[in-house]
Amino acid sequence: MLTINEMKELIKTLDESSLTEFVYQTDGGKLQLRKQHGQSNIVEVANKQANSELQVIKEQSIEEPVTKEDKQAEHTNAGYDYEITSPMVGTFYLSSSPDSDPYVSVGNQVTKHTVVCMVEAMKLFNEIEAEVDGEIVEILAENGELVEYGQPLFGVKQN
Repeated sequence: MLTINEMKELIKTLDESSLTEFVYQTDGGKLQLRKQHGQSNIVEVANKQANSELQVIKEQSIEEPVTKEDKQAEHTNAGYDYEITSPMVGTFYLSSSPDSDPYVSVGNQVTKHTVVCMVEAMKLFNEIEAEVDGEIVEILAENGELVEYGQPLFGVKQN
């Protein structure tokens, strides 16, 4: 059966998709998710090990969805209005090698074509560019950390 993190990821994916219902069934049990009014709710879980973890997921799935306006207000409060996100799943690096200086630091000015970091995926090192003109206000990922597709890496205050 699915782990708690896998269940959370399924709920998040359902919330972000146009699907209204999802059913996952294995020999070990059944998980049915249904989205109502922009929120996903667990309808049925038939698995002994998942029952203790279910309460945590139910509490999280009842929360109000975050709107685009909420995210913009959060950026403004954090001092930035744009996030550079990871275009892929991989390992995040602030510099080209362990003994090199970081590509950028908080306070650096960047242009659309400034390389800000690398993301290693399948032994390929991919340079990530800022894509906007502005100032790096916050570094949102840790060096050497595994990052997900779309995960915010840097907060930028645009010029």
